[in-house]
Amino acid sequence: MTSLLQVQDLVKYYASSGLFRGGDPPVRAVDGVSFEVMRGETLALVGESGCGKSSVGRTVIRLQEPTSGRVVFEDNDVFALDRKSLRRLRRRMQIIFQDPYSSLNPRMTVGAAIAEGIEIHRLAVGAEIGRRVGALLEEVGLDPGYARRYPHEFSGGQRQRIGIARALAVEPSFIVCDEPVSALDVSVQAQVLNLLADLQRDRGLAYLFIAHDLAVVRQIARRVAVMYLGRIVESGPTEPLLSNPRHPYTVALRSAVPEPDPGRKHARIVLSGDLPSPSKPPPGCPFHTRCWHPARDERCRIEVPLLRPVEETFAACHYAELTPAAEALAEA
Repeated sequence: MTSLLQVQDLVKYYASSGLFRGGDPPVRAVDGVSFEVMRGETLALVGESGCGKSSVGRTVIRLQEPTSGRVVFEDNDVFALDRKSLRRLRRRMQIIFQDPYSSLNPRMTVGAAIAEGIEIHRLAVGAEIGRRVGALLEEVGLDPGYARRYPHEFSGGQRQRIGIARALAVEPSFIVCDEPVSALDVSVQAQVLNLLADLQRDRGLAYLFIAHDLAVVRQIARRVAVMYLGRIVESGPTEPLLSNPRHPYTVALRSAVPEPDPGRKHARIVLSGDLPSPSKPPPGCPFHTRCWHPARDERCRIEVPLLRPVEETFAACHYAELTPAAEALAEA
C-alpha cells in the first residue's frame, strides 16, 4: 500500500470561551498528533468524548484552521494551499458527519443536496446531473425516486445513506467518517458499516473512521489509533491492539466491550474521575490521574511517555510491557 495522507505533529488549540476569560490558557484539543493513512485502507481514531478525535478529522481536511503542524494529501501540503487550490482539492477529501439530519439542509431536496457538489465542481451539466444523482442513490441502497423528497421524510439510517451519497458525488479518494453510525440503531449500524466496506472495495476509498465503540472499529478498521486528551497513546493493527492492548487506557476501553462468550471472563475497569481539562492537562503522563496500572509511580507524574514500539503496537506508557490484560485482571 502507498501512503495517501500524512499528518505530522498536528496541533489545534481553541481560545477559552466566556466573558472575562481572555487570560485563561487555550483548550488543547489536539496536541501533537501524527499518523498516516494508506490508499484504500481504514484507520480508526478512537477515544472517549472530549479526547479531540473529531477536531483531528475536521482540521485534517481544513474545515477548521490548524494551530500548527503539517498535512500532506496526494503530495499536496493542505495547510499551504490558497482558497482556490483548496477548493479543487476538496473534491478528493470529503466528510460524513455524525448527525445525518443536521448535516442536511431541510429546505433542499435530497437530489439538490447531492447535486450541489457536482455542480460546484462542474462534473456534469443538464440532465446528466440528475442521472448521476439517481445512480448515487441507487449505489447507497436507496430508490432514485427519493431525489424529489426532503430530509425529514427519511429515517436516520436513510439520511446517513444520503450523506454518504453526497460525499461520493465529487468522486473522493479519502473520506473522514466522523462517528457515522453512533446515532443509529444497532441493526442499522451494521447495514451502514457493510455499505462503507462495499464502497471502499468498489471505489478504492480510504477512511479516517472516528468512533468510540471498539466493536464497530473491529468490524471496519485495518489499523487503530487510540486518543486521550489530544494525544495518540496507542496505535497499531486492529487485531493485535484490541486482543492485547499495551496502554492501560486502551485496556480500560477494551474492558467496556461486552464479551459474546459467556465462558470467557474479563474484568470491567472503571476509570476514576473525569477527563482532565484540556486547557490545563496534568504534567507527566496525561493519563496518570486516572491510571489503574499496578506499576504507576512518581515517574508517571513528571515524565511524558513517548509513543514507542511494544510488541505489535506502539504505546505511550512507561510500563507498557507490564500492562496486564483485562482477562488477567479477572483471574487475579
